[in-house]
Order: sequence, then structure tokens, then C-alpha cells
Amino acid sequence: MRRMYFLNSWATPDRRILVNFAEPAITIFESHVQALPSDYEGGGLLLGTIHGSNIMVLEATVPTILDKRFQYLFERIPFGHSSIAQSRWKASGGKVRYVGEWHTHPQDYPSPSGIDRTEWNKLSCKRADGRRMLAVIVGRKSLYVELVPHAGIGPVMTTME
Repeated sequence: MRRMYFLNSWATPDRRILVNFAEPAITIFESHVQALPSDYEGGGLLLGTIHGSNIMVLEATVPTILDKRFQYLFERIPFGHSSIAQSRWKASGGKVRYVGEWHTHPQDYPSPSGIDRTEWNKLSCKRADGRRMLAVIVGRKSLYVELVPHAGIGPVMTTME
């Protein structure tokens, strides 16, 4: 598959919150792009570190054999993903943590569905640290990046590059 070169640096419109995706996370996104009509959605967790109000995404977990994958639907089954997150948390002394979720859409420039919004708000409410959840949709040509609050729509981030 050809490399898509998704951009690494993103910010809220007011530039008060920055998100940077490390190369391993970008590589995972690029390897799961739904390039063909027969490709299934994929997704996983975003794991990273917090720096004040800023987020460094170090890793994106990959779909597991337990996840439900269809052309227009991805359902992450927590078991495999949560064990990876717990392992990273322990190994880093609590520095690397769950920061959000990612999944693909078969669109060039993706946007969230009603189901996405409902699930994101539920997941955001469950955050132990009270922070907004980072939500990423990987499209064929671009990413959609949003900081999701406990209810409603959060700031949609734009590229810094």
C-alpha cells in the first residue's frame, strides 16, 4: 500500500491544545485505510502522554481478532485493547495512558456518524482523569480529529503543518 503521509501535528482552532501523533501511530492509521470497497473498518485505542493541556499520541492499538469489523461498522471489543493499555500504563509508571479512540471510515474526508458521537460521549464520560477523549477517524485522504466532551460536540482540530 502506498504511504498516505497523514499529518502529525494538530491543534484546536484557538491553538490552546496541541496533539501530536508519533510515527508509530501514523503508521498504524495508514496501514488500515479502507482503500478498496471491500476493505473493512478497523480501529483501536490511542495511548499517549499528557503534557499540560497537550497530548502526545505514542501508539494506536490494532484491531484484534475479537473486534467486529464490517465495511461500514467497527465495534471494538475491550478485552485485548484494554490489556495493552494496562500493560503500557504499568511499564511507564503511569505516564502512558488511554487518551482516546480511533477507527476508519470508507471516505476520503471522514466525518463522524450519529453512532460515533453517541459512543464517543459514553467513552468520554468514563474517563478516570476527567479529560476529554481524543477521537480520530482515519479516511482515505485525511484524518478527522476531535476532543470529545462528556456530551455534545467538542473542538474539531486542524493540522499545524
